[in-house]
Amino acid sequence: MTDAVSDTAVAPRGFSWRRWRNRKIASRGFQSWASRFPLTRGHSRREGQRLFDLVSGFVYSQVLAAVVELDLLEALRDAPQTAQDLGKARGIAPDRMEALCQAAAALDLFERVGDGYQLSALGAALIGAPGVIGMIQHHDVFYRDLADPVALLRGEKDTELAHFWPYVFGAGAAENPQVAERYSKLMADSQTLVAEETLRTVSFDGITHLLDVGGGTGAFLAAVGAAYPDLQMTLFDLPAVVPAAQARFRDAGMAGRTTVTGGSFRDDPLPQGADAISLIRVCYDHADDTVRALMAKIYATLPPGGRFIVSEPMGGGARPERSGDAYFAFYCMAMQTGTARSQARIAELMAEAGFENIQTPPTRRPYVTSVVTGCKPGAT
Repeated sequence: MTDAVSDTAVAPRGFSWRRWRNRKIASRGFQSWASRFPLTRGHSRREGQRLFDLVSGFVYSQVLAAVVELDLLEALRDAPQTAQDLGKARGIAPDRMEALCQAAAALDLFERVGDGYQLSALGAALIGAPGVIGMIQHHDVFYRDLADPVALLRGEKDTELAHFWPYVFGAGAAENPQVAERYSKLMADSQTLVAEETLRTVSFDGITHLLDVGGGTGAFLAAVGAAYPDLQMTLFDLPAVVPAAQARFRDAGMAGRTTVTGGSFRDDPLPQGADAISLIRVCYDHADDTVRALMAKIYATLPPGGRFIVSEPMGGGARPERSGDAYFAFYCMAMQTGTARSQARIAELMAEAGFENIQTPPTRRPYVTSVVTGCKPGAT
């Protein structure tokens, strides 16, 4: 069974309304008529703008990248400046800086103020979104992998992104401390929003000991620990990230109730004693076979009634959505190991492992993360 609904399921045999619709809209004459007719011209204009935004999307993202690289967000946060002053301080000709500022204003990142520019509300929100600036700064790697999208789809590229995130290939690929520091910082910065959204969606009441598998330097676990001060916690991740995680918990005053254990969930047993286990942005880094094996290991580790929490960006399944099915799907493809799954697919994998009472609660910001929870059968 597929997610799509066939034409024959909704229309008489031999007729397809989608075929009729698409041929009509693809007609240049129809488009010209619709752009003039009073009842359709507004919709036609909006659809035309949407199409143009798709065509221009890469240019828009490069305008954003230039704004970030030139540190214009901070420069224009508190007071307006002219393009001439901005360009002089950054070695860019005034007319070209003017073009960049005009483009940023057209994208609602800046506002025109007299002869100058100042940060807009949207631009200010970008400063306050943890990890987003870091994502933008490393997008040059991702974009080079996307330069030939057909080659990427065919699996013909040795992608740069796979080397940026070497931990997905196992402990041996990520044992270099400098490499671990690079990817751990980006993960930790963006983990703040994921933790916030997960805590809004999932109650950790009744949990006494939480094990976070693949938790990096502990940004998620530290957020949960701050919200639940009596919670005992264990972090399990590759040995290269253990020192940074220990330092985080020590600085947060949580060292006394947190254990950090180095190891690989592929090869090593999981730490014992937790009545809940979380996977935060782990599953989408890995293929189904790896996820199945990990979920089976989690099921075996939990006591009867133990809780299992998965939180990460997900696709929309039968109702595709942009963050999961476009951005993260191709990001995972470039990483060469994982895939962006829907909540329904994560739930299926949980059920295969033996979990019950599986829930797929909506999150307020699904472009940040989605959540699936389950329980191991037995007394709580």
